[in-house]
Amino acid sequence: MLHLGLIGQAIAASRSPSLHMMLGELKNLPVDYQLQVPEDDSAASFNAKLAEIRSLGFVGTNVTFPYKQIAIDSADEVNDAVKKVGASNTLLLKDGKVCAFNTDYTGFIRGYKGRVGDLPAGKVLMIGAGGVGRAIGFALFEVGATELLVSDLSERSAQSLVDAINDAGYKARVVAKEDIATAAAEVDGLVNCTPVGHIKSPGMPLAAEFIENQKWAFDAVYTPMDTEFLIEANKKGLQIVSGFDLFFYQGIDAFEIFTGEVVTDVKPVWDQFREKYDVVSSLI
Repeated sequence: MLHLGLIGQAIAASRSPSLHMMLGELKNLPVDYQLQVPEDDSAASFNAKLAEIRSLGFVGTNVTFPYKQIAIDSADEVNDAVKKVGASNTLLLKDGKVCAFNTDYTGFIRGYKGRVGDLPAGKVLMIGAGGVGRAIGFALFEVGATELLVSDLSERSAQSLVDAINDAGYKARVVAKEDIATAAAEVDGLVNCTPVGHIKSPGMPLAAEFIENQKWAFDAVYTPMDTEFLIEANKKGLQIVSGFDLFFYQGIDAFEIFTGEVVTDVKPVWDQFREKYDVVSSLI
Protein backbone atom coordinates (compact mmCIF):
# COMPACT_ATOMS: atom_id res chain seq x y z
CA MET A 1 0.00 0.00 0.00
CA LEU A 2 1.29 3.44 -0.98
CA HIS A 3 0.38 5.86 1.78
CA LEU A 4 -0.02 9.46 0.59
CA GLY A 5 -1.50 12.54 2.21
CA LEU A 6 -2.43 16.19 2.15
CA ILE A 7 -1.36 18.44 5.02
CA GLY A 8 -3.41 21.60 5.47
CA GLN A 9 -6.19 23.42 7.25
CA ALA A 10 -9.87 23.44 6.15
CA ILE A 11 -9.32 20.60 3.69
CA ALA A 12 -12.33 18.39 4.40
CA ALA A 13 -13.84 19.07 0.96
CA SER A 14 -10.60 18.38 -0.96
CA ARG A 15 -10.91 16.22 -4.08
CA SER A 16 -7.22 15.27 -3.91
CA PRO A 17 -7.87 11.87 -2.28
CA SER A 18 -10.32 10.98 -5.07
CA LEU A 19 -7.90 12.00 -7.82
CA HIS A 20 -4.88 10.16 -6.40
CA MET A 21 -6.80 6.99 -5.62
CA MET A 22 -8.29 7.01 -9.14
CA LEU A 23 -4.79 7.37 -10.59
CA GLY A 24 -3.68 4.48 -8.40
CA GLU A 25 -6.48 2.31 -9.78
CA LEU A 26 -5.54 3.19 -13.36
CA LYS A 27 -1.92 2.24 -12.69
CA ASN A 28 -2.84 -0.86 -10.65
CA LEU A 29 -1.21 0.63 -7.58
CA PRO A 30 -2.83 0.31 -4.12
CA VAL A 31 -3.00 3.95 -3.03
CA ASP A 32 -4.32 5.22 0.29
CA TYR A 33 -4.53 9.04 0.40
CA GLN A 34 -5.43 10.60 3.74
CA LEU A 35 -6.15 14.16 4.82
CA GLN A 36 -3.83 15.38 7.56
CA VAL A 37 -4.79 18.40 9.69
CA PRO A 38 -2.17 19.73 12.15
CA GLU A 39 -3.35 21.17 15.47
CA ASP A 40 -2.81 24.77 14.36
CA ASP A 41 -1.11 26.81 11.65
CA SER A 42 2.31 26.94 13.32
CA ALA A 43 5.53 25.48 11.96
CA ALA A 44 5.77 23.28 15.04
CA SER A 45 2.39 21.69 14.35
CA PHE A 46 3.27 21.15 10.70
CA ASN A 47 6.57 19.51 11.62
CA ALA A 48 4.85 17.29 14.17
CA LYS A 49 2.34 16.09 11.57
CA LEU A 50 5.09 15.52 9.01
CA ALA A 51 7.10 13.49 11.53
CA GLU A 52 3.98 11.47 12.36
CA ILE A 53 3.23 10.46 8.76
CA ARG A 54 6.89 9.68 8.10
CA SER A 55 6.87 7.31 11.07
CA LEU A 56 3.80 5.64 9.57
CA GLY A 57 5.60 4.97 6.30
CA PHE A 58 4.03 7.60 4.05
CA VAL A 59 5.91 7.96 0.75
CA GLY A 60 4.68 11.47 0.00
CA THR A 61 2.35 14.28 0.92
CA ASN A 62 0.87 17.32 -0.70
CA VAL A 63 0.92 20.56 1.27
CA THR A 64 -1.63 23.36 1.16
CA PHE A 65 -2.60 26.50 3.07
CA PRO A 66 -1.04 27.69 5.32
CA TYR A 67 2.07 25.52 5.16
CA LYS A 68 3.52 25.90 1.65
CA GLN A 69 6.37 28.14 2.73
CA ILE A 70 6.84 26.38 6.07
CA ALA A 71 7.30 23.10 4.17
CA ILE A 72 10.56 24.27 2.62
CA ASP A 73 12.30 24.37 5.99
CA SER A 74 11.55 20.67 6.49
CA ALA A 75 13.17 19.65 3.20
CA ASP A 76 16.58 18.09 2.72
CA GLU A 77 16.41 18.79 -1.02
CA VAL A 78 14.43 21.35 -3.04
CA ASN A 79 14.00 21.47 -6.81
CA ASP A 80 14.43 24.55 -9.02
CA ALA A 81 10.72 25.45 -9.01
CA VAL A 82 10.72 25.58 -5.21
CA LYS A 83 13.84 27.73 -5.21
CA LYS A 84 12.19 30.17 -7.61
CA VAL A 85 8.79 30.31 -5.94
CA GLY A 86 9.83 30.07 -2.31
CA ALA A 87 7.08 27.56 -1.53
CA SER A 88 6.40 23.84 -1.83
CA ASN A 89 3.14 21.93 -2.22
CA THR A 90 4.58 18.45 -2.73
CA LEU A 91 6.98 16.51 -0.48
CA LEU A 92 8.50 13.18 -1.49
CA LEU A 93 9.49 11.12 1.56
CA LYS A 94 12.12 8.71 0.32
CA ASP A 95 15.33 7.09 1.55
CA GLY A 96 15.13 9.00 4.82
CA LYS A 97 14.97 12.36 3.04
CA VAL A 98 12.31 15.00 2.43
CA CYS A 99 12.43 16.30 -1.15
CA ALA A 100 10.38 19.40 -1.99
CA PHE A 101 8.65 20.16 -5.29
CA ASN A 102 6.11 22.73 -6.49
CA THR A 103 3.48 21.21 -8.75
CA ASP A 104 1.36 24.37 -8.68
CA TYR A 105 4.16 25.75 -10.85
CA THR A 106 4.37 22.79 -13.23
CA GLY A 107 0.63 22.12 -13.14
CA PHE A 108 -0.21 25.64 -14.27
CA ILE A 109 2.19 25.33 -17.19
CA ARG A 110 0.54 22.08 -18.31
CA GLY A 111 -2.94 23.48 -17.80
CA TYR A 112 -2.18 26.66 -19.72
CA LYS A 113 -0.67 24.82 -22.68
CA GLY A 114 -3.56 22.36 -22.68
CA ARG A 115 -6.07 25.21 -22.99
CA VAL A 116 -4.43 27.87 -25.15
CA GLY A 117 -1.62 25.95 -26.83
CA ASP A 118 1.36 28.02 -27.93
CA LEU A 119 -0.26 31.43 -27.37
CA PRO A 120 2.35 33.49 -25.50
CA ALA A 121 1.06 34.81 -22.18
CA GLY A 122 2.37 38.29 -23.05
CA LYS A 123 1.84 41.10 -20.55
CA VAL A 124 -0.25 39.85 -17.61
CA LEU A 125 -2.19 41.45 -14.75
CA MET A 126 -2.37 39.17 -11.70
CA ILE A 127 -4.63 39.88 -8.73
CA GLY A 128 -3.31 38.14 -5.61
CA ALA A 129 0.28 37.55 -4.52
CA GLY A 130 -0.11 34.80 -1.93
CA GLY A 131 1.20 31.22 -2.06
CA VAL A 132 -0.48 30.14 -5.29
CA GLY A 133 0.12 33.60 -6.76
CA ARG A 134 3.86 33.19 -6.30
CA ALA A 135 3.83 29.86 -8.14
CA ILE A 136 1.69 31.17 -10.99
CA GLY A 137 3.68 34.39 -11.17
CA PHE A 138 6.91 32.54 -11.93
CA ALA A 139 5.24 29.89 -14.09
CA LEU A 140 3.84 32.58 -16.40
CA PHE A 141 7.34 33.29 -17.66
CA GLU A 142 7.59 29.67 -18.80
CA VAL A 143 4.59 30.21 -21.10
CA GLY A 144 5.71 33.42 -22.74
CA ALA A 145 4.96 36.20 -20.26
CA THR A 146 6.88 39.38 -21.06
CA GLU A 147 5.89 41.38 -17.96
CA LEU A 148 3.81 40.71 -14.85
CA LEU A 149 1.75 43.43 -13.20
CA VAL A 150 0.86 42.44 -9.62
CA SER A 151 -1.90 43.82 -7.41
CA ASP A 152 -2.71 42.64 -3.89
CA LEU A 153 -4.54 44.03 -0.87
CA SER A 154 -1.20 43.65 0.90
CA GLU A 155 1.24 45.97 -0.84
CA ARG A 156 4.02 44.19 1.04
CA SER A 157 3.07 40.82 -0.48
CA ALA A 158 2.84 42.31 -3.96
CA GLN A 159 6.22 44.03 -3.62
CA SER A 160 7.84 40.86 -2.26
CA LEU A 161 6.72 38.86 -5.30
CA VAL A 162 7.69 41.60 -7.74
CA ASP A 163 11.15 41.86 -6.17
CA ALA A 164 11.65 38.09 -6.38
CA ILE A 165 10.59 38.00 -10.03
CA ASN A 166 12.83 40.91 -10.98
CA ASP A 167 15.73 39.37 -9.05
CA ALA A 168 15.25 36.20 -11.10
CA GLY A 169 15.79 38.19 -14.29
CA TYR A 170 12.19 38.65 -15.35
CA LYS A 171 10.11 41.84 -15.49
CA ALA A 172 7.42 42.76 -12.97
CA ARG A 173 5.91 45.77 -11.21
CA VAL A 174 3.33 46.49 -8.54
CA VAL A 175 -0.03 47.94 -9.54
CA ALA A 176 -1.94 49.98 -6.96
CA LYS A 177 -5.65 49.30 -6.55
CA GLU A 178 -6.59 52.64 -8.08
CA ASP A 179 -4.54 51.84 -11.21
CA ILE A 180 -6.09 48.43 -11.99
CA ALA A 181 -8.36 49.78 -14.74
CA THR A 182 -5.41 51.27 -16.61
CA ALA A 183 -3.34 48.10 -16.12
CA ALA A 184 -6.14 45.81 -17.31
CA ALA A 185 -6.49 47.82 -20.52
CA GLU A 186 -2.85 47.25 -21.49
CA VAL A 187 -2.42 43.52 -20.82
CA ASP A 188 -2.92 40.31 -22.80
CA GLY A 189 -3.88 38.11 -19.87
CA LEU A 190 -5.83 38.38 -16.61
CA VAL A 191 -5.13 36.15 -13.60
CA ASN A 192 -7.05 35.74 -10.36
CA CYS A 193 -5.07 34.20 -7.50
CA THR A 194 -7.36 35.43 -4.71
CA PRO A 195 -10.23 33.53 -3.04
CA VAL A 196 -12.74 35.95 -4.57
CA GLY A 197 -15.17 33.93 -6.65
CA HIS A 198 -15.11 30.90 -4.38
CA ILE A 199 -18.49 29.55 -3.33
CA LYS A 200 -17.77 30.92 0.17
CA SER A 201 -16.64 34.34 -1.08
CA PRO A 202 -18.55 35.05 -4.31
CA GLY A 203 -17.83 38.03 -6.50
CA MET A 204 -15.32 39.29 -9.05
CA PRO A 205 -11.62 39.95 -8.40
CA LEU A 206 -11.89 42.93 -10.74
CA ALA A 207 -14.82 44.79 -12.27
CA ALA A 208 -16.48 43.23 -15.31
CA GLU A 209 -15.93 46.37 -17.41
CA PHE A 210 -12.16 45.86 -17.08
CA ILE A 211 -12.42 42.55 -18.96
CA GLU A 212 -12.24 43.68 -22.56
CA ASN A 213 -9.89 42.98 -25.48
CA GLN A 214 -7.49 40.75 -23.51
CA LYS A 215 -6.64 37.36 -25.03
CA TRP A 216 -6.93 34.94 -22.10
CA ALA A 217 -7.83 34.60 -18.42
CA PHE A 218 -7.05 32.21 -15.57
CA ASP A 219 -8.86 31.75 -12.26
CA ALA A 220 -7.19 29.74 -9.48
CA VAL A 221 -10.61 29.21 -7.85
CA TYR A 222 -12.28 25.92 -8.85
CA THR A 223 -15.25 25.72 -6.49
CA PRO A 224 -17.32 26.53 -8.47
CA MET A 225 -15.50 25.70 -11.68
CA ASP A 226 -17.41 28.36 -13.61
CA THR A 227 -16.63 31.42 -11.55
CA GLU A 228 -18.21 34.79 -12.28
CA PHE A 229 -14.79 35.93 -13.50
CA LEU A 230 -14.41 33.10 -16.02
CA ILE A 231 -18.01 33.38 -17.20
CA GLU A 232 -17.46 37.07 -17.92
CA ALA A 233 -14.11 36.40 -19.61
CA ASN A 234 -15.67 33.70 -21.78
CA LYS A 235 -18.55 36.06 -22.68
CA LYS A 236 -15.99 38.65 -23.83
CA GLY A 237 -14.24 36.11 -26.07
CA LEU A 238 -11.14 35.43 -23.96
CA GLN A 239 -9.64 31.95 -23.92
CA ILE A 240 -9.88 30.56 -20.40
CA VAL A 241 -7.79 28.39 -18.11
CA SER A 242 -9.68 27.17 -15.05
CA GLY A 243 -8.75 26.43 -11.47
CA PHE A 244 -9.75 22.83 -12.13
CA ASP A 245 -7.05 22.67 -14.82
CA LEU A 246 -4.52 23.68 -12.16
CA PHE A 247 -5.91 21.23 -9.59
CA PHE A 248 -5.92 18.36 -12.06
CA TYR A 249 -2.45 18.83 -13.51
CA GLN A 250 -0.73 19.63 -10.22
CA GLY A 251 -2.26 16.37 -8.95
CA ILE A 252 -0.99 14.41 -11.95
CA ASP A 253 2.49 15.86 -11.46
CA ALA A 254 2.46 15.05 -7.74
CA PHE A 255 1.29 11.48 -8.39
CA GLU A 256 4.14 10.95 -10.84
CA ILE A 257 6.64 12.26 -8.27
CA PHE A 258 5.23 10.04 -5.51
CA THR A 259 5.04 6.84 -7.55
CA GLY A 260 7.54 7.14 -10.39
CA GLU A 261 4.69 6.22 -12.75
CA VAL A 262 4.11 8.45 -15.80
CA VAL A 263 0.50 9.18 -16.75
CA THR A 264 0.87 9.17 -20.51
CA ASP A 265 -2.75 9.52 -21.63
CA VAL A 266 -4.31 12.31 -19.59
CA LYS A 267 -7.65 12.85 -21.38
CA PRO A 268 -9.31 9.55 -20.29
CA VAL A 269 -8.32 10.32 -16.70
CA TRP A 270 -9.80 13.82 -17.03
CA ASP A 271 -13.06 12.51 -18.51
CA GLN A 272 -13.40 9.68 -15.99
CA PHE A 273 -12.71 11.94 -13.01
CA ARG A 274 -15.19 14.57 -14.13
CA GLU A 275 -17.88 11.96 -14.74
CA LYS A 276 -17.32 9.96 -11.57
CA TYR A 277 -17.18 12.96 -9.25
CA ASP A 278 -19.73 15.12 -11.07
CA VAL A 279 -17.28 17.87 -11.90
CA VAL A 280 -19.55 20.03 -14.05
CA SER A 281 -18.60 23.02 -16.18
CA SER A 282 -20.27 24.76 -19.09
CA LEU A 283 -17.03 26.44 -20.11
CA ILE A 284 -14.43 23.65 -20.27
